[in-house]
Amino acid sequence: MSTAVSSDTIAHFKHHDKDTGSSEVQIALLTQRINHLTEHLRTHRKDFHSRRGLLQMASRRRKLLDYVKRGDVNKYTELLNKLGLRK
Repeated sequence: MSTAVSSDTIAHFKHHDKDTGSSEVQIALLTQRINHLTEHLRTHRKDFHSRRGLLQMASRRRKLLDYVKRGDVNKYTELLNKLGLRK
């Protein structure tokens, strides 16, 4: 995963010019990393260390999504639609 792709993701989800750490940006970056790691695990099925990292990232994303949902349900549903996540 390159920094250009990450900066495109940050640019798409940021609230203001210097925003790199809002919940929406963190969720988008985690989703990007999870998708990348999922592709890796499709070819390397026995890479259990990466699988553990994937599960940790997924749970961290779930916690952040729950936080956003508690704050603003409309923002939560919009974020899910933008990222193509179900729930």
